[in-house]
Amino acid sequence: MTERNGSPPGEVSEVLVVDDEPRLADLFEGWLASKWSVSTAYSGEEALEKVSESVDLVLLDRRMPEQSGDDVLATIRSQGYDTRVMMVTAVDPDFDIIEMGFDDYLVKPVSRDELLASVEDVLERAAYESSVREYYSLVSKRALLEKEKAEHELNESTAYQELIARIDDVAAETDRTISRLESHTDFADVFRDLDAGSDGVGSRSPGSD
Repeated sequence: MTERNGSPPGEVSEVLVVDDEPRLADLFEGWLASKWSVSTAYSGEEALEKVSESVDLVLLDRRMPEQSGDDVLATIRSQGYDTRVMMVTAVDPDFDIIEMGFDDYLVKPVSRDELLASVEDVLERAAYESSVREYYSLVSKRALLEKEKAEHELNESTAYQELIARIDDVAAETDRTISRLESHTDFADVFRDLDAGSDGVGSRSPGSD
């Protein structure tokens, strides 16, 4: 199993998979269990019961009855948990994602390799400064929207323009840290992919919940 970043040797990262389709949640658990300690929740309410400071990453569906993934994410952030959150959903990204506090966003269906790679990336980034994590999250959102939206839609969106301005601000604040990260081959590839709006960010493919 993969050890938790920044923790004592032998401590394995904990992942919580949240999806109202038990079959899919259990499938994801099976994919991840060889590398991390994985638990599942089949509703938003159950997810909030299981979230704790020991959970390093939550994989979160958006479209769930009663308590949506968006609500769960907002509650996790409002309660101050420092867990990373990856949305894994059939909901195509729209401008509303700009204000959401997730770390990565995958559109279903996702392959085993894609999910494993994305989880590993997010957990690796968890060891870095919060400003760098914010930079990655913002640029990920930009890449998602640029794949999803027409140029005129982006140009007409105040929220998108504010996102671009925020990216510039955070990049300026964290320039030294980001430059240091870019000397690491893996991070250099990630940042180049993000800046190019490439397919290196959560895969954009059709699917159903």
